[in-house]
Amino acid sequence: MITFDDIQRTLTGLKKVLPGRQEHYAQVVADSRQASPGDLFVAVRGTHTDGHRYIQDTLARGVAAVCCEELPPDPDPSVAWFLVADSAQALGELAALQYGNPSRHLLLVGVTGTNGKTSVATSLYHLFRHLGRKAGLLATTGIWIDDTFRPTRHTTPDALALQRHLAEMVEAGCEYAFMEVSSHAADQRRIAGLTFAGGIFTNLSQDHLDYHKDLRAYLYAKKRFFDALPKEAFALANADDRNHRVMLQNTRAAKHTYGIRFPAEFRGKVKEMHFEGTLLELEDREVWVPFVGEFSASNLTAVYGAARLLGVPQEEVLQGLSALPPVPGRFEVIVSPEGVRGIVDYAHTPDAVGKVLKAIAQLRHGEERVITVVGAGGNRDRSKRPRMARLAYELSDVLILTSDNPRDEDPRAIIDEMLAGLEPSERNRVITLTDRREAIKTAVMMAKKGDIILVAGKGHENYQEIKGVRHHFDDREEVRKAMGLPAEVTRDHEQ
Repeated sequence: MITFDDIQRTLTGLKKVLPGRQEHYAQVVADSRQASPGDLFVAVRGTHTDGHRYIQDTLARGVAAVCCEELPPDPDPSVAWFLVADSAQALGELAALQYGNPSRHLLLVGVTGTNGKTSVATSLYHLFRHLGRKAGLLATTGIWIDDTFRPTRHTTPDALALQRHLAEMVEAGCEYAFMEVSSHAADQRRIAGLTFAGGIFTNLSQDHLDYHKDLRAYLYAKKRFFDALPKEAFALANADDRNHRVMLQNTRAAKHTYGIRFPAEFRGKVKEMHFEGTLLELEDREVWVPFVGEFSASNLTAVYGAARLLGVPQEEVLQGLSALPPVPGRFEVIVSPEGVRGIVDYAHTPDAVGKVLKAIAQLRHGEERVITVVGAGGNRDRSKRPRMARLAYELSDVLILTSDNPRDEDPRAIIDEMLAGLEPSERNRVITLTDRREAIKTAVMMAKKGDIILVAGKGHENYQEIKGVRHHFDDREEVRKAMGLPAEVTRDHEQ
């Protein structure tokens, strides 16, 4: 239980307090439906609804305190009222208080950027586990509390769930925690109340403009995370991305850079690249890693830099990098008995699709064709659809446009918006199939020995969301099935 005095000491931006009769509160809740007698309800203004509308409902359920940005006309005097400037920020701070400020007992590193967040955070988790350290992970692919897996539906959980998971990591004896920090999480203050030991910026390209409206707002949502880093932390940014200077300019943390193209403190260089992996040079030392593509080399250079900044000796980091397992659904290669390579990748932005296809182009040796199967998610940034199709068309020999997670949209309408990125004469050379399973089957049927099939967009996901319902669907399973291989896909929680 938390006390009235604890809350007063914890909340920043506290404008006014109207104390009620109770001094102790059972738990912090932000969902009015979960409110119980003795709880503290935080009324958060969200994107779809406003928690202030449900204050009276929580009072009827017996809450003992309310934290809000605006008091009702006649506040109940028997209830404690905390008036704050930003209730989303307050929720994060109160959630941290409720769970004993777990991030202060961990070396917590956050990773933000359009692409690469999952790969960097997951690789850091596996690296430190390989080095014998207890660690936790909060990522798109799921949550790991040392060696225990928990599924998740969000890149960054809500503030209460986030603090609960971190507290579980502390209880499990974890020393380190690595997490993806999405732009939504930073903008919605879900990471409020966290103490970070470090932050990593991977890159910025078009995505989530349905939420942020423009690239500047998207960039500054991510920058909010870097600006809030404490001076004791490190801020590691990708020097190959021109936005790294903006990310670093106002942070109090120690500033560091990494990169593979431009001068940086931690510099990586691709020496050789094959379908089986990459020979990477890091600070004049070579290491073989089971990852493919320049984007992977960049991600691993970030992992190397972060590990060094966390105090791990170079030799240990290099040895750990060579033993890293691939990240589920990221350039995951499946080879058919006929010698056709299928690549399943989570690429779902124009930049990511382009990078994966460019990596494939570097690996081609002769007349192999590249057949790309790709779609775009419904109820998401529509402006990226034509750009994704344009890039996929230019960098593929055969393009099949299909459904991704259509959600509440018509899959055919999404494909039509993708086709808008092509000239009329080009559209006639594109195959369109709204059934993703049939699209994958068609690609495999068309492929000849040596051809490369890219199935992009869903990666590790094992579902397809249609009209609010999640149906089982795994690109890796479908590729294997179409190739006549046994359906033995390694689940994310078995990694």
